[in-house]
Amino acid sequence: MVLPRYSTTPVDAVLNRMRALDAALPGQDGVAVFNRVYLTVTEEVDRRLDAGEFPDPCAAAALDVRFAERYLAAVDAVEDDRRPPACWRPLFQLRRHPGVRPLQFALAGINAHIGHDLALAVVDTCRVLGCAPAELEDEFDRVGELLAELEERIREDLMPGPDLLQIADPITHLLGAWSLERARDATWSAARVLWALRRCGDMAEEFTTRLDAAVGFAGRMLLTPLGDCGD
Repeated sequence: MVLPRYSTTPVDAVLNRMRALDAALPGQDGVAVFNRVYLTVTEEVDRRLDAGEFPDPCAAAALDVRFAERYLAAVDAVEDDRRPPACWRPLFQLRRHPGVRPLQFALAGINAHIGHDLALAVVDTCRVLGCAPAELEDEFDRVGELLAELEERIREDLMPGPDLLQIADPITHLLGAWSLERARDATWSAARVLWALRRCGDMAEEFTTRLDAAVGFAGRMLLTPLGDCGD
C-alpha cells in the first residue's frame, strides 16, 4: 500500500523541532553548531518548496522530512540515554571538547547526516511513495546543490581569518581531506545498493551497519582536537 504523499506541513514540524533545539542548547555545544547549520539548510529547502523550485515538491518534502527525522531520532536517543547510530556518536561524545573547533562540529554533523542518514532517507522515502531511487534523483540533486552552495559559506563563517593563517592552520589540512561532493556521490550509490538489497534482510542489515561504522570513523577523524581557537 502506498501511503499519501507529504504536504509541506511536516517540514514545518521538523523546523519547529530544530528551532526548539537551537533555543535550548548552549551556543558553543557541538550539536548546537550543527543544528544551526542544518536549520539554515532546512529553512532554505522549505523556501524553495514554497517557490516551486523542485520538480516534484511532494517527493522533495517527503525526502526532506525523512532525512531530518534521522537526525532528530539521534538527538532523541541521546536525550533518552540510548546509543545513537555510530555515525553520530563522535559528535555527541565530543560536543563539549574545548579543543574542537566549531567548523569541525559542523562538518562532522554534515558527514554523519549526508554519509549515512541521507542514503537511508532515500530508501525510506521510496517505500513511502512507492517509487524507486531513480525517481527521486532530481530531488536528491537539488538538495545536494543547496548543500554545496552553503558549504563554502559555512567554512567562511566558522573559520574566519587571513588566508595565510588558514593555510598554516592544521584545521585546513584536516578538513581538506573531506569532500561534500564525494560524500554525496557515495551516498547515492549506497542508497541504490540498499534499495537493491531491500528484500535481503541480513545483507541489507550488514551493509547498513558497515556504512554507519565507516561514516562514524570519518566523523571521529574530523573531530580530532586541534587546540583552543584562541591559540
